[in-house]
Amino acid sequence: MSALPEVNHPRLTVVDTNGVLALAEGQSRPVSIDHYENFPVASWLCPPAMRPAVAAIYKYARLADDIADEGTATATERRALLADYATALRRAASGDTQGRWQGVFAPLAAAIARHKLPLQLLNDLLSAFAQDTDNPLYVDRTALLDYCARSANPVGRLLLHLAGVSDRDALEQSDAICTGLQLINFWQDLSVDLPRGRIYVTEADAARFGLDLRMLRAGADSDASRALVRSLVGWARQTMLAGTPLVHRVRGRLGWELRIVVQGGLRVLDKIEAGGCNALSQRPTIDKADLPRLAWRALCMRRRATPAVCAAATSDERTL
Repeated sequence: MSALPEVNHPRLTVVDTNGVLALAEGQSRPVSIDHYENFPVASWLCPPAMRPAVAAIYKYARLADDIADEGTATATERRALLADYATALRRAASGDTQGRWQGVFAPLAAAIARHKLPLQLLNDLLSAFAQDTDNPLYVDRTALLDYCARSANPVGRLLLHLAGVSDRDALEQSDAICTGLQLINFWQDLSVDLPRGRIYVTEADAARFGLDLRMLRAGADSDASRALVRSLVGWARQTMLAGTPLVHRVRGRLGWELRIVVQGGLRVLDKIEAGGCNALSQRPTIDKADLPRLAWRALCMRRRATPAVCAAATSDERTL
């Protein structure tokens, strides 16, 4: 999210050459995590020992996301390029980093070797990005959660792996935070994504409020759309809060980073609600003026009972 600090690492410039994305590297500059919203840790609060691996994972995920989303390549070309990218990942895991993406896979190979990063998590990200190339519609929340499990949750699990945290409760709480962040980004970006044909509101959610996806793409806020957004905001908030006990289990600077991430996400939800849930025409943002509030809320986070959350608890058939 744009409210979080920036991190210096090698510049990643994505250029479109004949419809195919390539990577060029240059001098260092600050890169905001706003470009790749699923990446929750990328600031000076990240423990120094973790930074090279975190930056390597970020570069890997960011370029894959760009391959799926940016430029003029067709969906078929993007999927083919992502398949090549997956092959490059397998080679990097065995120490071979030669090829067009050496700037990405050389540091990633070092991180894989040093930290024994789970390759399945890195492949899961590519699976989600490949799905993005078709701009699919999501029938219900179960389908959308399946996407989040591959597009967002692997990042949190990779970071916990780097921190040496692997117990079941921590992993489930990390999943809740990452899915919550993904949902928050979806609802924050409705006014941007819908005109581009990116629709993350499920068909079942829209139908519950007498709406169809064509009506949403028109971008006109209405009583029905505001009620829909209010419901989606509540779902995202409940999901995020289910993961908040993790901030008390992850120690040191990473724990404080996590607190800021959680509070930044919750602040976006606050702003959507403060704007009357007119999210089809308005995109709330976090700016520097919000930082003191985020810091104070992060400082004041207290241990509390974990809210029960699961797909069933937020199902599309739930009675309002």
